[in-house]
Amino acid sequence: MSASFQLRASSWMNAVNLRSVGLVVIFILGSPVSSMEVMVSHKLNALNGSTVRLGCAFTSCYKVDNNKFGMNWTYQSTYNDTEEMFMTYKHKMTALPTAQFEDRVKFSGNLEKNDVSVTISDVQTFDEGIYNCFVRNPPDRQQGHGVINLVVITEVPPPRDSTIAVIIGASVGGFLAVLILSMVVVKCIRRKKKQELISDEQKIEEECKTDGEGGTEEGPKHVYALPEDVY
Repeated sequence: MSASFQLRASSWMNAVNLRSVGLVVIFILGSPVSSMEVMVSHKLNALNGSTVRLGCAFTSCYKVDNNKFGMNWTYQSTYNDTEEMFMTYKHKMTALPTAQFEDRVKFSGNLEKNDVSVTISDVQTFDEGIYNCFVRNPPDRQQGHGVINLVVITEVPPPRDSTIAVIIGASVGGFLAVLILSMVVVKCIRRKKKQELISDEQKIEEECKTDGEGGTEEGPKHVYALPEDVY
């Protein structure tokens, strides 16, 4: 593989990844923000024989507790409906042995930064398919789910000047990422205030029930004298 071909491939992949990030951010802004959000690039192109990173990050109102946190990566071929798990987290990150990937999959994220990405080396055409990223972060009740459609290509598209598009995509993506973070923070604050309000109302209701059951005072007793007998 020539140096010029590798340079073209690298430039093309960087441009695609930046544009994918921008599209993901726009998609998230278009959907309602909940307590658990999973962010992925819904479609990725990988050059045959290259290394591809399947990015998966999440937002949550709660910090990650290693004893409760759970994560699974699964793969589903485009030729059948069989779903195979190849990466999981239960107290620790574990790459599961599979005939599909063998030892080509590695964890490349950072759990402290809510990043559970994985990397596949020496991508082959049979790696093409659907990749699912499942995230659980109690006490969040909702499970996060991200879907990535990986397409393996054998040739790099013709080179074109995408400098302006890359600059604009990076700038807009950075701005929208900050905006999303602000929205999540506001959502978390509102959710916690609502929970505190519900707890206060329940406390007041319980106190009222207690007063009604055990604190009832007897009213004044009236004694009526019977009329005397008249002889």
